[in-house]
Amino acid sequence: MLPDTQSHARRRLKIIAGQVEALQKKVEEDRYCLDLLDLSLSVQRALRSLDALVLEGHLRTHVIEQVTNGESERAVQELLRVYKIQGPTESTTAIQMDQEGGDSA
Repeated sequence: MLPDTQSHARRRLKIIAGQVEALQKKVEEDRYCLDLLDLSLSVQRALRSLDALVLEGHLRTHVIEQVTNGESERAVQELLRVYKIQGPTESTTAIQMDQEGGDSA
């Protein structure tokens, strides 16, 4: 990981840790459900943002290096691994429902 990317990732992780601690405290205090959901969704967005940062760093360094060194199949397999781990997105689910005749709205 490039030093700049690592620095950004550390900073984001500290923010996420603070958000998770705040969420835990609100759960213990039996706070209003929508307040919990707001904070939980914020944590999830922050994690997705961290994922994007790490993935971009990987693409800009390791994937380019692999393709340059003739290891394009390895690069493809790694990207497919990330895609499979991520699971279906909302748009993918909506497309599947449309194809099955369901209502995506």
